[in-house]
Amino acid sequence: MTSGVRLILLGKQGSGKGTQAVRLADHYGIAHLSTGDLFRAAARAGTPSGLEAIEYMDRGELVPDDIVLKVVREQMRRGGLMDDGFVLDGFPRTLAQAEALEAELAAADRPLDVAIDLEVPTEIVLDRIAGRRVCEDCGTTYHLTMPPKVAGVCDVCGGTVSQRDDDTEASVMRRLELYHTATMPILDFYRGLGRLVEIDGMGSGDEVFDRVRTAVDGRLGG
Repeated sequence: MTSGVRLILLGKQGSGKGTQAVRLADHYGIAHLSTGDLFRAAARAGTPSGLEAIEYMDRGELVPDDIVLKVVREQMRRGGLMDDGFVLDGFPRTLAQAEALEAELAAADRPLDVAIDLEVPTEIVLDRIAGRRVCEDCGTTYHLTMPPKVAGVCDVCGGTVSQRDDDTEASVMRRLELYHTATMPILDFYRGLGRLVEIDGMGSGDEVFDRVRTAVDGRLGG
């Protein structure tokens, strides 16, 4: 299996980036880096940057670039991700973040292989996120259309299943508005670098993964 692959997954919240990132990480044997998970873990640990990041997320706002970059840079150093490969899920979300990441990868002579944009209609992602419910203990994800067997109780660990503060409809709509105003320019950035591939994000998880894998392998010459 190809090693050292460096990938970015882009797309609206709820487009399936997290699901595909996990599969890509397993398929290529690389690290999966989700900034949302990192922020929540940092907040649980009580770090100032983590707590501040969660405040922005709960309001449905983008976390400031300096906080995001600090967390990501620490993880890249600690995990050796530049050498071993990675799939970034939820980063970069602004043009400034994309430019900073590009500069850091160029300085390390570890260029990005491809930026994948998962395209899913807004009405679909709104339903996906607003209906999402998550176990507070193990993180297992449910939906109003596919709830746990016992209401509010996780099938896996028995923990409490609830709606995250940043998954309310109002918060989701705010995040989608911010996506269009602050994040869309990074598509043009990666398109200009010749690294952007746009993928239809509709269909089953297997169907979408096959499209993404084919696109990545095509860029790698595999």
